[in-house]
Amino acid sequence: MATSGDDESKNLDKLNTNIARIEALTQRLITAFARKQPQRSELQGPDPALYMRAATAYWSEMINNPSKVLEHQVGYWGKTLKHFVEAQEVLRKGQLAPPEDHTPDDRRFSNPLWKSHPWFNFVKQQYLMSSQAMEAAIANLDTLDASEKKRLEFFGRQMIDMLAPTNFLATNPDALERAVATDGESLVKGMENLVRDLESNDGELLVTLSDKEAFKVGGNIATTEGAVVFRNRMFELIQYKPTTEKVYETPLLIFPPWINKFYIMDLKAQNSLIKWIVDQGYTLFVVSWVNPDASYRDVGMDTYVEEGFLTAIEKVKEICDVKTINTIGYCIAGTTLSLTLALMNKRRNRAVKSATFFTTLTDFSDQGEVGVFLSDDFIDGLEAEVREKGFLHFFYMSRTFSYLRSNDLIYGPAIRSYMLGDAPPAFDLLYWNGDGTNLPAKMVVEYLRDLCQQNRFAEEGYTVCGEKVTIEGVKVPLCAVACETDHIAAWKSSFRGVAQMGSKDKTFILSESGHIAGIVNPPSKKKYGHYISDATLEDADDWRAGATHHEGSWWPRWEAWLRGRSGKQIAARPLPEEVLAPAPGTYVTADPNAEDG
Repeated sequence: MATSGDDESKNLDKLNTNIARIEALTQRLITAFARKQPQRSELQGPDPALYMRAATAYWSEMINNPSKVLEHQVGYWGKTLKHFVEAQEVLRKGQLAPPEDHTPDDRRFSNPLWKSHPWFNFVKQQYLMSSQAMEAAIANLDTLDASEKKRLEFFGRQMIDMLAPTNFLATNPDALERAVATDGESLVKGMENLVRDLESNDGELLVTLSDKEAFKVGGNIATTEGAVVFRNRMFELIQYKPTTEKVYETPLLIFPPWINKFYIMDLKAQNSLIKWIVDQGYTLFVVSWVNPDASYRDVGMDTYVEEGFLTAIEKVKEICDVKTINTIGYCIAGTTLSLTLALMNKRRNRAVKSATFFTTLTDFSDQGEVGVFLSDDFIDGLEAEVREKGFLHFFYMSRTFSYLRSNDLIYGPAIRSYMLGDAPPAFDLLYWNGDGTNLPAKMVVEYLRDLCQQNRFAEEGYTVCGEKVTIEGVKVPLCAVACETDHIAAWKSSFRGVAQMGSKDKTFILSESGHIAGIVNPPSKKKYGHYISDATLEDADDWRAGATHHEGSWWPRWEAWLRGRSGKQIAARPLPEEVLAPAPGTYVTADPNAEDG
């Protein structure tokens, strides 16, 4: 029978062991931080002049409309003081309980102690009241330019989220409870996770979102059977093995975004859009883009169009011995497919029978949430970075998109990993999210300056491969799928671009959910619905008001649309006898050694 002395001895041994582990981890932490390279200040946040202009606008508001500012200040201080008095009064009466809590529900504060414990409840209420006051102060800056106000609201929210009490050990009851329950083991594991992430990213803090050992591309994800049938310096062309005896005569070619890797559409059999399309009886080809290094410095949009899109289209025609094919473009690849179609129209090239666009922007007059990163201060910094390195490291894009959902993709995972000591989950979508790609220097600047900032394709025209093309030049039958809560390609912006295209045969589908989940939405899950309407594509709000909601995935509805443009059924086309590699190919797993670039 163990004695209290034995227990104390075991606890002491465990404490000494943990102290030794912490000392070793501290040395590794110092070494990891020492490897951190200086980063351009322009890429770490908006130009400080933004905050100076905001401060000037606030003082101007105070001088010109003092009653409005005083009302705001008095309201805020009144609420905080009232809450403090109420908390003191409850404690004075000998009750170890918080006062009434009228703050809104927030999933960050799901631990019951945030409601029941006087200290944690006090911290939570004060934080939420201060957050509301900061947001209101920004909202009331009427003299600030609209675009700058939008940026200030975004970066103000980033600071508010960063300062949440859940992000600090002393004010996070989940982390404190776990530390007590594990005799501090959770904190040691958390430090191990922190050191691992810093070492993996040369001193930069990038939270590991998924267990990197749980998945293997071509092993347990990206496993739909197929082969690489063509390769050049820009892409590998994958043809997938048919699973039906007959297929539609017109083949289908998917252009995925080169900002990420194509296998988001082929994570596993249950949610693979690629497998589902093959199972519906289509000869399917998918482009797998190269992950560029510094040698791709001079690759621009012209190269992606000529050596990428146009070459892939011709190769599919050649392999299938057809005159026309159907195409899909996802995100930036949808934007570039639009440029390509407008160019083909100008050249009288009729090789594309129809086009489908997934979450595609072609009119950038309203850039949505991501627009806060498209001002000159950030773009100037990116231009200087790629001019020096020859490419844009995937770290920057990953961090930018993470900040659009910072609580889900930064602070929440950091809390679980560094404070609770949890291992990263085995989640295929998050694994893909962390498997980033680099971008060529010239292409980055052209895309951000000419398309995003200057909106040339939708306005005066964009020059590609020596021809000036406009959005009206997209004349093939088209179907566009946008996502209701998309943080990257806002659905109304996507709608506005489609509305301007010159096609007389246009279909628009609005899927529920966001940029990824709204697209990777298999019918078997019966999760997210979609909206359709017979109304003309003129005004997004009018279209949405008259749209009909349908349960379940949009995939079958789109496939019915595609079927009508895919010709007769013929005997299934087998894979060529001579291929370059089995799917998913070599480009998707190649390491460009970009960090040494």
